[in-house]
Amino acid sequence: MDKVYGIIMAGGGGTRFWPLSRKGTPKQLLNLSGKEIMVNEAIDRLTKVTAYDDIYIVTNCEQADKMQRVTQGRVDAAHILSEPCARNTAACIGYAALKILRERGDGVLVITPSDAYIEDEEAFGEVLHTAVRAAADSNKLVTIGIAPTFPATGYGYIRYRDTEGNVKPVVKFVEKPTRKKAEEYLKSGCYVWNSGMFVWKASVILKKFKRLLPDLYAQLIKIAAAFGKPEEGRILEEIYPELPSVSIDYGIMEHSKDILVVPGEFGWNDVGSWDMLGALHPQDESGNVVVGNAVNVDTVNTVIYSSGKMIAAVDVSDLVIVETPDAILVCPKSKAQDVRKIVDELEAEGREELL
Repeated sequence: MDKVYGIIMAGGGGTRFWPLSRKGTPKQLLNLSGKEIMVNEAIDRLTKVTAYDDIYIVTNCEQADKMQRVTQGRVDAAHILSEPCARNTAACIGYAALKILRERGDGVLVITPSDAYIEDEEAFGEVLHTAVRAAADSNKLVTIGIAPTFPATGYGYIRYRDTEGNVKPVVKFVEKPTRKKAEEYLKSGCYVWNSGMFVWKASVILKKFKRLLPDLYAQLIKIAAAFGKPEEGRILEEIYPELPSVSIDYGIMEHSKDILVVPGEFGWNDVGSWDMLGALHPQDESGNVVVGNAVNVDTVNTVIYSSGKMIAAVDVSDLVIVETPDAILVCPKSKAQDVRKIVDELEAEGREELL
């Protein structure tokens, strides 16, 4: 059996969880569930198919030191790869794949985000084992799809051919659909949500980079030539910011044939914004999700998060109310995705102390 390595993509800013999420402490470094910080939950899940010693994290330079501290005892500090700047998922995955291939040898890479919630970890482990076997046996790109539970318009979809077995051939990738299209996808039974989780051999994905993203590949090879040398850090700082910024979906997946998908049902939620906090905490009889010091009266379908100060809500509905020591957020629950616009505005105003 091929060696299995885990790669966790953990460079995001988590801007939709402002004001709790900040540049130095983004969503993946927060304990939103009350159990463990999200990146450590992601690490522990990967041990279903690999060892702690074989797990790598790709993060950005602003988070690297804190990432080392919070993952100490789980991930070797040398396996935390620091990007000088964000250059999207293709660069992140290509960099990690080359690092592992050059320093550890070829193997199957299991690539996951750092900030998703998974309810049924046993079922998730079974899906990972299936995907690892498929990638090892077929030398193909394998992705993990989520069986849709409602007609979501915020996720990309994967159309697959309904063949026998747990591994399906991919027909096409579909962008975020309209509500009507999403309902059609759900009814057809041949679509899954695109989870952003991938499984493939390092050698196989790098051949794809060389063919489909030759400019990015050529620059990554220059970085790889310095691995283990005194000038590695300097070369990385010089070249990485010049890498093309392209997603792995657009750069590789959408232009490849013979991709496989393993559909899974394991209680997945990307917990992308405050309105999704109900995936991590129970709702009361009025549909409210309350975390921390709060009292509500005649309040319905509202998310309340307090880091310390008492929040009192009276006769309100469909809101997000968040308190941190230096900021308060109030917005309609339906506009939770737009919290990132606050971050953009603060950046434009130079309010670095709030970022």
